[in-house]
Amino acid sequence: MDAKNIEQIVKEVMKSMNNQGAPAQGNPGAKLTRRDFPLLEKRPELLRSRSGLGLNEINLDKVVKGEINAEDLTIHPETLEMHAQICEDMGRNQMAASFRRAAELTAVPDERILEIYDQLRPYRCTKQELLDIAEELETKYSAKMNAELVREAAEVYEQREMLR
Repeated sequence: MDAKNIEQIVKEVMKSMNNQGAPAQGNPGAKLTRRDFPLLEKRPELLRSRSGLGLNEINLDKVVKGEINAEDLTIHPETLEMHAQICEDMGRNQMAASFRRAAELTAVPDERILEIYDQLRPYRCTKQELLDIAEELETKYSAKMNAELVREAAEVYEQREMLR
């Protein structure tokens, strides 16, 4: 990979960092509002990568030197919570719930998410298999909202005769 490609990747990542990071230590109980959006412009001090790096600590030089790894560029669940708070302030409660479900899923390995996605397709699982997935999400990953969503899917699939 040449320097031009690396620079383009870093620019794209930095541009999207308004969806990445964790809140700073100051004022932990304060809720964010629509005035804080977009975070990259209005509250950049809150943004950190999953590994804890701040925006100003991620640059092309560090990428080229190999000092930046994948976790340095992945979203932190607290960033998703910040976006959920902003959505709630805007009256977009369903979107806030989606951000919170996404935050839960940051604890689930990507490979497992893809497996679950495949298993959630109609006619792929029995009701018990779906309930087992829900139990796994809740107990192993503390993904309670996602577990409830899978349980709801199991009930709907049963009613619509879409189980294996």
